[in-house]
Amino acid sequence: MDLVIGISGASGVIYGVRLLEVLKQFEDVKTHVILSEYAYKNLAIETDYTVEQVEALADVWYDNHDLAASVSSGSFPIDGVIILPCSMKTLSSVANGYSDCLMVRVCDVALKEQRKLVMCPRETPLSAIHLENMLKLSRLGVSMIPPMPAFYNHPKDLDDMIHHHIMKVLDQLGLSYEGGKRWKK
Repeated sequence: MDLVIGISGASGVIYGVRLLEVLKQFEDVKTHVILSEYAYKNLAIETDYTVEQVEALADVWYDNHDLAASVSSGSFPIDGVIILPCSMKTLSSVANGYSDCLMVRVCDVALKEQRKLVMCPRETPLSAIHLENMLKLSRLGVSMIPPMPAFYNHPKDLDDMIHHHIMKVLDQLGLSYEGGKRWKK
């Protein structure tokens, strides 16, 4: 399975890093990774990870400005795209077809090729514009999975909450991940 993972400039870059760490455990998953300019900045602000450490988690790394990259074409076979976290700028660009960077172009291609697209918007509070853009994309088949913690699983720490979210994202792609606790009665 080939997946494009986009990490945009929203707060919560650790979600994207943890997703890449988890996907390394799947032998049959190849990751194509794109970081936005502000994702690099948030990586330094919000985590202790270096760019080199995150690059090492990817199978293939792309420059977000390279609109000629192989993943920008519908003829490049990918199985899905995950944007985690997804900034409102990225969400708006995708919702309005404004493909000015590789991350948005890949989402545009996923939509036109009817491939799985999962976006994890990270913002609060949400404005009517944010909600309208999410609704527009949801109606086009995009899975909207904002990082919202569950408490039925009795999370012990932030990692428990992050891994629960990653489980929910991977469920959308048919990848079973038991790093998050599922609902049990």
